[in-house]
Amino acid sequence: MKVMIKIAKFIDNVFEKFALVSLVALVLVVTTQVMTRKLFNFVFFWSEEVTLLLLAWFALMAIAIGFRESIHLGIDSFTNLFPKMVNKMLDKVISVSIFAFGLYLVIQGWDFTVLMFESTLPATKLPSSVTYLAMPITGIMTCGYAILQFFNIDTSRYKDLEEGL
Repeated sequence: MKVMIKIAKFIDNVFEKFALVSLVALVLVVTTQVMTRKLFNFVFFWSEEVTLLLLAWFALMAIAIGFRESIHLGIDSFTNLFPKMVNKMLDKVISVSIFAFGLYLVIQGWDFTVLMFESTLPATKLPSSVTYLAMPITGIMTCGYAILQFFNIDTSRYKDLEEGL
């Protein structure tokens, strides 16, 4: 069991680090693109394509991280009016719904990835499926977090952060 926990934490760390690297790369590419356009009236031919690719990867991976941290949209002021037992049942329904969404991402994302494997992106010549590969990966991670949360296993890694900052 301890080995599985270590493997899961390793995968989770790699997933989060890749999301952060994608965000940093996105900022660097966009900054370079804006500066070269404004200063030299020149834009790298690949910059827009790489920007969209990085944005898609970061946005989709941030969805899974948001589910992991339980920072998805919730209406606590309404649900706090219910008894504790009802809120526990609602939490289970939410976990099942998140799992269903993750499963949808896995199935549809894989279909898109396979469908787009034949075509290539014009500037980088990468297969178009690279863009869509983020969907099934995000879906797998989302399903994993949903299963853990369904069994009341806390997946949150950043507990000491204050809200409203």
